[in-house]
Amino acid sequence: MGQVASFRCPSAIPTTALQRALNSLLPRDVVVHEVQDVPADFHARFSALGKVYVYRILNRPIRAPSRLRYAWHIPQVLDLPAVALAAPCLQGTHDFKSFQATGSEVKTTERTLMELTATREGDEIVISCTANGFLRHMVRNIVGTLVEVGRGARPPADVKRILDGCDRQLAGATAPPQGLCLVRVMYPSREQASIDADSGS
Repeated sequence: MGQVASFRCPSAIPTTALQRALNSLLPRDVVVHEVQDVPADFHARFSALGKVYVYRILNRPIRAPSRLRYAWHIPQVLDLPAVALAAPCLQGTHDFKSFQATGSEVKTTERTLMELTATREGDEIVISCTANGFLRHMVRNIVGTLVEVGRGARPPADVKRILDGCDRQLAGATAPPQGLCLVRVMYPSREQASIDADSGS
């Protein structure tokens, strides 16, 4: 929903016309919501201050075929208060090595998780993660661990032990990809293409 791309374009075509041109060529399941002129030193990835990911869990006995591409179906009722107790353990600046995909190569596994919430919206549980950056599969590994807490397979306090252990084998299974969505990329100013959950490019 909030993916951002940047590129250099020698054409003088106005941004509104460029948006229309791009959308005329893209497949129906991809759309450019906005095109902006940005400073020459702007980079969609390296200028970002942070990102917001949302993960949706369809938490009801019967699956919904129309939502199978966009939510992880878990028929067992999850203990949301237990998940809410576990989530604050992950907030702040930590080494998130336990929640990184094995085989990843990064300079540091330290990240700052500014916000982690789990709320129920109808028959869905929505887990929202805001951080200055994410490791590969980090959100899905966090979700997989929180689901184990919600199922009663591990206590909420166990999440702190997993975080401190810096060992991927301590955390839960990786949640499937279909529930995950990037909803926002945060930049220093609106002029540098800050995208909210209602728009993307």
